[in-house]
Amino acid sequence: MAYYSDELVEEVRSRNDIVDVIGAYVRLTKKGSTYFGLCPFHNEKTGSFSVSPGKQMYYCFGCGAGGNVFTFVMQYENFSFPEAMEHLAERAGIALPKQEMSAQAKREADKRQLLLEINKTAAKYYYMLLRNERGRQALDYFRRRELSDETMQKFGLGYSDKYSDDLYRYLKQQGYSDELLKESGLVTIDEVRGGHDKFWNRAMFPIMDVHNKVIGFGGRVMGEGEPKYLNSPETRIFDKSRNLYGLNIARQTKKPQMLLCEGYMDVIALHQAGFDNAVASLGTAFTSGHASLLKRYTKEVYLTFDSDGAGVKAALRAIPILKEVGLTCKVINMRPHKDPDEFIKALGAEEYQKRIDEAENSFLFEVRILSEQYDMKDPESKTAFHTEVARKLLDFDGELERENYMEAVAERYHIGFEHLRSLVNRLGTEGGLVKERVPLKSGRNEQKHKKEDGMRRSQQLLLTWLIEEEHLYDSIREYIGPEDFTEELFRRVAQMIYEQKEEHALNPAQIISCFPDEEEQREVAALFHASIHETETRAEREKAVKETVIRVKENSINYRSAHLDPADMQSLQRLIEDQRMAQDMRKMHISID
Repeated sequence: MAYYSDELVEEVRSRNDIVDVIGAYVRLTKKGSTYFGLCPFHNEKTGSFSVSPGKQMYYCFGCGAGGNVFTFVMQYENFSFPEAMEHLAERAGIALPKQEMSAQAKREADKRQLLLEINKTAAKYYYMLLRNERGRQALDYFRRRELSDETMQKFGLGYSDKYSDDLYRYLKQQGYSDELLKESGLVTIDEVRGGHDKFWNRAMFPIMDVHNKVIGFGGRVMGEGEPKYLNSPETRIFDKSRNLYGLNIARQTKKPQMLLCEGYMDVIALHQAGFDNAVASLGTAFTSGHASLLKRYTKEVYLTFDSDGAGVKAALRAIPILKEVGLTCKVINMRPHKDPDEFIKALGAEEYQKRIDEAENSFLFEVRILSEQYDMKDPESKTAFHTEVARKLLDFDGELERENYMEAVAERYHIGFEHLRSLVNRLGTEGGLVKERVPLKSGRNEQKHKKEDGMRRSQQLLLTWLIEEEHLYDSIREYIGPEDFTEELFRRVAQMIYEQKEEHALNPAQIISCFPDEEEQREVAALFHASIHETETRAEREKAVKETVIRVKENSINYRSAHLDPADMQSLQRLIEDQRMAQDMRKMHISID
């Protein structure tokens, strides 16, 4: 992985003004000293996405996305940090130092680049063939499927010639070696037949990664022939379990969920109908790699598989995989039609949107499919169904969530709620899965959580004020130090703020660059954007800041007292001094001029 010095990272960041960079992706409007727009990371109608030129940071008050210019590019483009660094350095005209690579690593990188070149060349050739006389049959096929010229262009659709060595001869003319062509998966070479194409006489679907690089192909045979659909084999650049068809476009959707289909034509038909959030697995079963990839871009996945038996089985396989990575899952009912393509042709986009709005909760879908295996008129079979549902309900760890699902199942299948709960508890106790409920004593646990959340909030407010109020640091530094922030992340951020304040070089965006983890960057951005009531008078604001400072100090004393080692005399002495200081803090004057 590429390594760059902190100084170079900061130079690239400072030479890319965040308003200019984000303004190329999001329409921004200036309000006071801050810019606002519609958040590109979730669907919203009122702009809660803010960009601060002063802080060189962005933050969405709706979904919590936030960070500096690196974070934005990484999040929006799904770049790694080195990729974001290269992108922004090029934008600013900064030459990055060449990273030293071993001879082996260089050979691997060069070969990967050549394979991407071959795929791109092949895609352009297939694209050209579709649009001349040789591709007439494939073009007619796409038009019969009601695809517009614009859609065909958007997805780079093409045609592989009926001569089985056509692409091989073309690529040889471009100067590529047999060894590379064989490794690309586009050509097979044997002693008897020589070089011949993997795809011939097929309508071609280029497969692109999230950065729009062609990594493989799918092909549908024209006329008779087997297999009907054929995909590129796995290669150095093509991993079927870690890529999804259409994700290069769908990743930029503003819609709140992703639509997961079974086939390429379903994805294309949905995109053409305005559903730019459709993707499909690449001729393989859905995997945890696919689910993890989807999680980068969405929190919800709606399954829109074929409505036949095979489609139902595929949905039942995909649901637990999606849940395992923490994605919410629903199932779209397309009956009486087989697939999204057929549904939209028959009923249109508006009706399909209704089906999205009415999509079934994945657990209730599983229960419904399970119920079809039992005869509800037979008492024994009905009891067996209830028992099986109760076992499924035990999969929910949270008591509240389990109770909500019990309620929904009881209502839908006319089961007495208390009877179902009793059955779930009995099965759970037998299996050691359900603990007896211990009632809370006078809500003490809730009060404790509220107190902890309130203290987090106070520490976050103080960090925001330290950024916002130029003179606050001078007023509080003798009372509050980084060690008084009891949350580890807060303490690390406070340490950096204090160091920058001492050097008179406050730079919030630079602080974010010190955290390589994207989730930590998001948290740090939130620390600098606590909601402050702007309508308060100066006196009221100073009073609020003073009370917050005192709360943070008292919490620090209580925390250290609870975790004090009695043998640590130095810490004990410091604690006593701080307790005396806390008394004096009531008299201190806070200035936020």
